[in-house]
This record gives sequence, C-alpha cells and structure tokens, in this order.
Amino acid sequence: MAFPALDEVQGKIKNLQGTMGTVFDEAGSDMDLSKVKSVKGTTHEVAAQIRAWNDELTDLSKKRDDLYAVQKAAERAKSSHDSGNGEGGDGADSDDAGKVPQQRKSLGEMFVKSIALKEKTGPIGPTAHIDVELKTLMTTTAGFAPEVLRTGQVVPFATRPIQVVDAIPQTTTSQAAVQYMEETTYTNAAAETDEGGTYAESALAYTEKQSNVRKIATFLPVTDEQLEDVPQLSGMINNRLPFMVRQKLDLQLISGSGTGTPTQLRGILNVAGIQTQAKGADPTPDAIYKGIVKIETVGQAFANLVMMHPTNWQDVRLLRTADGLYIWGNPSDAGPERIWGLQVVRAQAATLGTAIVGDAANFCELAVRRGMDMQVSNSHGSFFVEGKQAIRCDIRVAFVVYRPAAFCTVTGL
Repeated sequence: MAFPALDEVQGKIKNLQGTMGTVFDEAGSDMDLSKVKSVKGTTHEVAAQIRAWNDELTDLSKKRDDLYAVQKAAERAKSSHDSGNGEGGDGADSDDAGKVPQQRKSLGEMFVKSIALKEKTGPIGPTAHIDVELKTLMTTTAGFAPEVLRTGQVVPFATRPIQVVDAIPQTTTSQAAVQYMEETTYTNAAAETDEGGTYAESALAYTEKQSNVRKIATFLPVTDEQLEDVPQLSGMINNRLPFMVRQKLDLQLISGSGTGTPTQLRGILNVAGIQTQAKGADPTPDAIYKGIVKIETVGQAFANLVMMHPTNWQDVRLLRTADGLYIWGNPSDAGPERIWGLQVVRAQAATLGTAIVGDAANFCELAVRRGMDMQVSNSHGSFFVEGKQAIRCDIRVAFVVYRPAAFCTVTGL
C-alpha cells in the first residue's frame, strides 16, 4: 500500500543525514569545525547548526515511526477486511455470500460501551475507576522479594575511645603488687661549720608503699554456628573484647576509687596528696599555668602532661582576642594540641570541669603483671551440650602514683 506521507518523511531524513555527513567529513576525525566549508559562519555557528539539524532529525525520526505504525495498522485492517469479504480466499464459504461482514470492535470501543463504564458515571462523566474484581497484587513485599547482599561493612558502636592508657608510662612486674619505699622524712641540716665545729644532724626516713595488681576482665558467649558461619566474626571479637578491657582501664586510671568489691585501681583523682588549683576568675590558661607552677615549686617536678575533657579543651581552643582573633590558631588550621608547651590529652573519661596537670613521665606508672589475655572454652555451665563457646579476655595491672604532689587538679573550668 502506497503511503506518500511516510515516503516524504523518509526522504527528508535521508537528505538531512547526507548534509550532516558532509559536514562531519569536512571536519575530519579531530572534529575541527573551522575546516567546514559547506556551512558558512564561525565554529560556534556551525556547531549551533549541527545541533539544530540533530533536533530536526530527531523530530523527523519520531514522525516516521508514527507514520510507519499507522501504515502497518492500515495494512492489517485492509487485509482483515478483504479476508472477511472472501476476496482472494479459496476456502470462502459460499453460504456466507451476500452476508454483511461483521465489524470488529477496537479495545477503545469495547471500553466506551462497557457496562462497567456506564454504571460508574459521575455528574460530569465517567469516574476514575472501574468496578472489576481484583486479585492480590504481586509486589516485592508480597511476592518475590529481591535478593540483597550485605557489603561486609560493619559500623562499630559509638563509644568512648582509648585516650589515657597510652599517655601513661608502662612497665612490667612479676609480683602481685608493686612495692616500693617512699622517702617520707627529709630534714636537711647542712650548714657552714667552723674548723673543729660540730656537724648539724640531718634526718631521713622511709615508708614502705605498695599498689596491688588488679584484674579487669569480661567474657562473651557465642554459639558454635555463629563462629563457624561468619568467618570474620572471630577477628571482630578479638578486637572488641580487648578494647572493652582497655576502655575500663582508661577510666580507672583517672577516677578509679581504689576500693570496692572487687577492689578497683586507684586513679589519679583519688590519690591522697595531689595538689589542686581553683580556676576562680582566672582564664583557663592562667589557672592551668598556676597548677604547673605548684607542681614545680611544691612537687619539685616538671609537668609534661595536661588531661582534660574535650568540652573544656573546646573552650580553650575557641579563646579569642578582643578584636576576634583566635589565640590557639585559625579555624582553618588543625591548631596545636598543647598549652604552655605541654601535650594536651583530650580524655572523655576525665571529669568535666576538672583538668589534671602532672609529671606523668617520672612519677606515675602502669605496671603490667599479665598483658591482654584471651581464652576460649565450652566448659562454662552447660555450654558443652548447648554448642556454645565462652570467649574471655582480661588484663592484670597495677597503677602507681609515686609522688602525689607531682600532680595537680585544676577545678572549676
């Protein structure tokens, strides 16, 4: 069946494709539009013309597709009509001769004349839904759920990091306690003496001190299947249980009571004899410096460490001059984690509002009796017959503050 409109559109498409092909041939493989001679104008104008042709070609292609679909529909309709009239059909029933061929209804006609549509008409025409019987809708939640694979990423629980332990000097011990002698009496009577004169008597006395080794421990029950079916789980447990023990140790080094059942370590804040400096009306840096001087003059030590809560360090870090300049560095810089030359440890385990200044390098010590130890057993309770494992982790340490006066708290921050 001839279809002039389709032929015309196809002709336009062919001509336009030829024109664009010429332009691209002139531009070459490097697409240098300055070489194009068939289109007058600058390279920008040539590029604009190419875009216009491309848009036109897109529209013509859509129009061609529509016309092609119409042509096919017309051909099918004619073929069906001719077959119904018996034209060219060798097997046409002679009894049907003279009968009026039955017209087929399109889907649109069947919809318009349907009873459902006629019964569901509103005041201004048909409503938006047809009263038909619906079966259960198949969805991803009530049908075939899609498969989703985990990435393997495990996000740790948000918890306080280890910040104090690494700032304390560590040694080892083979004893159940760290026992030492403290010089508690020091009387210096040294003086100038004449020839033959009597020497002045000085005095020294020592007191035995000790800090007992304490154990910090925890355990985790896990089924056999969990360990067998999740290969990376054992590695995760090997990391998390020691972290839990060190996190508790971190806290006790600052605020352990030294009492209780079982007995805790005695943290710096609960050691008798440490000095204190109230902030009062002083700026925080001034109060900290006064604590440093007390350590130097009373404790006869040299402070090398400041521990404070991150919120208190924030107040120091944001200090500004009257004209708005940041004292501890510009916001664009990382800024020094030091004050008066001393390293600042931002410890979340520290008491908010109280800083600790001290000579940690010389007058305190974390003595390790047994390092981090992990063991696994199924002999706990009825774990053997239940297919469970008990994974335990512990550490045994003693914490010693040899000279309390070498530490000073700065309060009221």
